[in-house]
Amino acid sequence: MSGNSGRGTSAGSAAPADKRPNELLTSWFVRSGWSKGELARQVNRRARQLGANHISTDTSRVRRWLDGENPREPIPKILSELFTERFGCVVSVEDLGLRTPRQTPAATGVDLPWTGPQTVALLSEFSRSDLMLARRGFLGTSLALSAGPTLIEPMQRWLVPSPPTPPEAEPLPTSRARGRLSRPELDLLESTTVMFRQWDAQCGGGLRRKAVVGQLHEVTDLLQEPQPEATARRLFKVAAELAELAGWMSYDVGLQPTAQKYFVLALHAAKEAGDRPLGSYILSSMSRQMIHLGRPEDALELIHLAQYGSRDCAGPRTQSMLYAMEARAYANMGQPGRCKRAVRMAEDTFADAADWDEPDPDWIRFFSEAELHGENSHSYRDLAYVAGRSPTYASLAEPLMQRAVDLFAKDEHHQRSYVLNLIGMATVHLLRREPGQSAVLAAQAMKEAKKVRSERVNTRIRKTVDCAVRDFGDLTEVVDLTDRLAVELPEAAEAV
Repeated sequence: MSGNSGRGTSAGSAAPADKRPNELLTSWFVRSGWSKGELARQVNRRARQLGANHISTDTSRVRRWLDGENPREPIPKILSELFTERFGCVVSVEDLGLRTPRQTPAATGVDLPWTGPQTVALLSEFSRSDLMLARRGFLGTSLALSAGPTLIEPMQRWLVPSPPTPPEAEPLPTSRARGRLSRPELDLLESTTVMFRQWDAQCGGGLRRKAVVGQLHEVTDLLQEPQPEATARRLFKVAAELAELAGWMSYDVGLQPTAQKYFVLALHAAKEAGDRPLGSYILSSMSRQMIHLGRPEDALELIHLAQYGSRDCAGPRTQSMLYAMEARAYANMGQPGRCKRAVRMAEDTFADAADWDEPDPDWIRFFSEAELHGENSHSYRDLAYVAGRSPTYASLAEPLMQRAVDLFAKDEHHQRSYVLNLIGMATVHLLRREPGQSAVLAAQAMKEAKKVRSERVNTRIRKTVDCAVRDFGDLTEVVDLTDRLAVELPEAAEAV
């Protein structure tokens, strides 16, 4: 049914009395390279994924939006998501010149109350909604990405001490004993979280995301039962790790607003657990997402907050990871001096990990020598792009990236990291104007990408091939690569 039908018109738009051309939306649309028909098809496809089957639009409806007609929900959110994915940076509803939809802060925002009971309630509500709808963009009509002060200022309250729990709120020793968990049961919950994390590293976020969300929902049920204080803290820690992992998996499959919401809730749970190193790790995941979305200044703020909050309690491996992420932020901001200093700090601090007496928590064990080299090489690679494809920074990135690739090739438990670094190496060869070697690595990455379910991996491969076509599109190796891409990765993977 076309967008001109009664069905499409009633659900698709609201005509303002004084209509003016939407110059902001027109600017984003022109730069996207999409035709009106292609944008209409993408909107309809995303609407079906959301379950909004009443949405049916066409080229004439897109033309009306550009002319100033305001589309009705969920179309503004869908357009925001589509342009965000297209440009790799946050494109808000406001950026598109569309009205801001009404949103309830508890359901959509990041400025949430820092209290245990409300954290549990929000985790329970959000995970239940995720499980019920369980499809790409499941909360697309109510979620929006936060950035800038709207994101940073609420996160700074992570370090504000929580008020003491009123005595009357403590469970009585004999009340509802069925909620009490034994030590073996708690141990099993923690080991299950470790298993989920291993699955993610090996298979990508698209394989077991729903299972992680389901486990998180079960843990929130346990947190709603009276528990001894020590048990509640361990449960909050499990909830924080599961929420961070659910956020990471959502990020990996392209569900950016969903990922951010899980990260925020994870940080709240980590605060209730009294685990500052875990909180710093969650902030680093949020920082990585901001870099991915083209917000390096926000990423740097989050990393500095993580460093400040964990400087006296995190081990050297965690601190090294934070320095590496700081370098990534500085690289994307075009600050080579500070980037190089952070890279050196990451390397020096990682060397101290060998002498660290205490065992590292499982969530930071991924940060191996291979991961360190991979992060630092990506910092230099990013610097090369920001500096106008500088061959100097590309040369700094190459040996580190090669070392990361060699180490990950021997590690069957981190398949996604292996593919991401293969792609990184392909981009370094493009920067060094070596398209033949880049094509070989990109083809290898396509082959290995079949072993994981990660839209982030697929998107990076597509972008790398696009860069190769733009710079060396007449070469046989590049032509063959584009043909292979059409066969190997014809369309984005569905999130689960």
